[in-house]
Amino acid sequence: MGGSVKRAFKYRFYPNDAQAAELSRTFGCVRKVYNLALAVRSQAWATGQERVGYGQTSAMLTAWKKTEELAFLAEVSSVPLQQTLRHLQAAYVRFWGRQAKHPRFKTKRKSRASAEYTRSAFRYVDGRLTLAKMTEPLDVVWSRPLPAGTMPSTVTVSRDPGGRWFVSLLCEDTPSRMPATTNAIGLDVGLTALVTLSTGEKVQNPRHERRDRKRLTRAQRALARKEKGSKNREKSRTRMARVHARIADRRRDHLHKLTTRLVRENQTLVIEDLAVRAMLGNHRLARALSDAGWRELRRMLEYKTAWYGRELITVDRWFPSTKLCSVCGAVADTMPLNTRTWTCAGCGTTHDRDGNAATNLLAAGLAVTACGAGVRPHRESSSRPGRSVVKQEAPPARVGTPSR
Repeated sequence: MGGSVKRAFKYRFYPNDAQAAELSRTFGCVRKVYNLALAVRSQAWATGQERVGYGQTSAMLTAWKKTEELAFLAEVSSVPLQQTLRHLQAAYVRFWGRQAKHPRFKTKRKSRASAEYTRSAFRYVDGRLTLAKMTEPLDVVWSRPLPAGTMPSTVTVSRDPGGRWFVSLLCEDTPSRMPATTNAIGLDVGLTALVTLSTGEKVQNPRHERRDRKRLTRAQRALARKEKGSKNREKSRTRMARVHARIADRRRDHLHKLTTRLVRENQTLVIEDLAVRAMLGNHRLARALSDAGWRELRRMLEYKTAWYGRELITVDRWFPSTKLCSVCGAVADTMPLNTRTWTCAGCGTTHDRDGNAATNLLAAGLAVTACGAGVRPHRESSSRPGRSVVKQEAPPARVGTPSR
C-alpha cells in the first residue's frame, strides 16, 4: 500500500473558562442552525415536494443572522455554522440514496455537542492550536505526534456527556507498511471467548461493562432519585456518563490492541458476516453483545487491513462453520448452544466448538482467495423463508439468538 489516507488524530484538551463558554455557545448555535435548516427543508418537501439544497440554506443563514431573534448567531464563528449545513446536506444525500433514515432534529441532551472548523477558522503552528474567536491556544494534551510535515484540513471540537473536551484533527497520512507475511487466520467471535483463532488461541472477553456494573447501577439509582430539571440531576447525569465513558474507553483500547496485533501478524484474515443489529433484538443477550463490541471489532479490522495492505475476507453468515466437521466435511444435525465440544459422527473427531468454527472459516476464506467465488451456505444450511438473521447455530425457535 502506497497511497495516503485521511486519518483523524483525537486528543483531550482543557479549555479555560472563556474558551469553554465560547465553545458552548458555538455548540448551541450549530444545533440551532441545523434544526432551522432541517425544518425548512422538511416543510418545503411536505408542502410542495420541493428540494431545498445547501446553497439555499446558506443564503437563509445570512438572513437569519440579520434578524433580531437570531442575531446571536453572528456572535460565533461562521465556519462551524456553514459546516453543519454541509453535514445536513450529506445526511440528505445518504437518505436519498437509501443508506440512512431521514435526518432528525438535534436535542441538547441527546445529540453530540461538536463543532467543525476548516482551515480558515483555526491556526496550527508549532503544536499550538488556536480557534477562531479565541485569543489563546487550546491546552491540548498531545499524546501522540501528528504526521511529520502535515497540516490539519479540519478540526472538530467536541464535549462528551461526561464533560470531557476533545479535539480531532483530520490529516493526510501514509501508513507505514507492515512486514510482509504469508500467515492466514480464521476468527470466530463469541461471548465467553471474544475471539477464537484457527490456531487454537482464545482471547477471553474482558466484559468491561459487567466489571463496572455495580458502579453503573449506583450511578443510575442516584440519577433516578434526583428531581427532574434540577442541577443535582444534571450533576448525577454527568457522573453516570463518566462511568459509561470509562467502560467504552477500556473496551475500545482492548479492541485496538487486539486488532492491531492480528493485522500485524497475518496477511489474510477471515471473519463471519454476522447480523449484529438483528441479534441485539434478543433482549436476554443484547447487553452482553453490546459489551463484547463485535461490530466495532469488525470495523477496526476493515480499515486497518485497508491501511496496511492486508486482506479481510467475510464469509456468508449461513455457512455452517460450527456444525461442519473440519476433518471429514460432515454436517451435524443439531448443535445446542450449551454444547462446547462435540464428536463428529462421520469420522469420530472431537472438536472444540469455537476452534472448529474458526478452522472452517479459514478454509472457506482461502477458497474465496483461490477461486474468486463467494462462500455460500453448505448443504442443508441454506437460508430459508422465516429463518432468523442470526448465527446459523442458533435454535430456530429462538428468534434473534446468537450462538455465543
